[in-house]
Amino acid sequence: MKAVVYDEYGRMPSLADVPSPPCPDGGVVVAVRATGVCRSDWHAWMGHDPVSLPHVPGHELAGVVASVGAGVRDWAVGDRVTVPFVCGCGRCSWCEAGEAQVCPDQTQPGFTGPGSFAERVAIHGADTNLVRLPDSVDFVTAASLGCRFATAFRALTRHGRLGAGDWLAVHGCGGVGLSAVMIGVALGARVVAVDVNPAALERASSLGAAAVVDAGGVADVAAATREVTGGGAHVSIDAFGSPELAVASVRSLRRRGRHVQAGLLLGPRSTPPLPMDLVVSQELEIYGSHGMPAGDYPAMLRLIEDGTLRPGDLVGRVIDLENAGAALAGMDRQAAPGMTVVRV
Repeated sequence: MKAVVYDEYGRMPSLADVPSPPCPDGGVVVAVRATGVCRSDWHAWMGHDPVSLPHVPGHELAGVVASVGAGVRDWAVGDRVTVPFVCGCGRCSWCEAGEAQVCPDQTQPGFTGPGSFAERVAIHGADTNLVRLPDSVDFVTAASLGCRFATAFRALTRHGRLGAGDWLAVHGCGGVGLSAVMIGVALGARVVAVDVNPAALERASSLGAAAVVDAGGVADVAAATREVTGGGAHVSIDAFGSPELAVASVRSLRRRGRHVQAGLLLGPRSTPPLPMDLVVSQELEIYGSHGMPAGDYPAMLRLIEDGTLRPGDLVGRVIDLENAGAALAGMDRQAAPGMTVVRV
């Protein structure tokens, strides 16, 4: 099969012929129809999140079941599916409780094994991890859900407990951040978007953000956010992943507010100096959010089917597999806002 491969961190990935993956017991092989280009894949390519080399990246995928392994109950060849980027083992207490996103024996396509920048990808624990796609959701839209949109949805609904009329501060308006803006607006929240990229802030405004803060043009991002929100956000999210934004997010909260860390903080940048004095004195809540398990997808998909959420509007570019490596390598450069999806 064709797949995008890199054999050295930071070296330009290339399209190559590689063996098709075998179908695992309890799992399936998915014929990939579309896959997202995500900053998490860029972190792996840079060596920030080490993977085995040579490596096929890609973890935001949608496609059709091509083969079914022994022991799979609920899936058949031809089923239209997507999958969370964290796949649980299906056997541990966390998976049995519906919390596969923290499974200690999890697998992640594109990280623990070959990913979806390929014509086919193997998925373990099919009965735990596959998500059935409604016919009304096309593959490009479904691929945009896999990491960024689903992560933002669960971060805001489960951890943030975002309600109508709440102020939501979104720090970083990339894929996760713009998803958070769209979801926040759809849930009736008042959204303030924070970024250094004027184009990203303009896109956030077009999605319904009530206010924007240009993080490159103010001395104190948190103070500016508190002023805009009349005393601080009820919920704030670091959707990019930087120590500076994590701290600003916590400091932007009003008393008893909730910070959600969705952006990855890796290596020496994994321990930002959070103001724990404020966390204690103002009874702030801090959550980490690691994707979304398959069992939580139906609620999100219903909002997509009825038009409340329109994740397809967040897709900026659709490219072919031959150009996926260059798109991945370019993720450290400021680009036009919106997700890039590879049609396979």
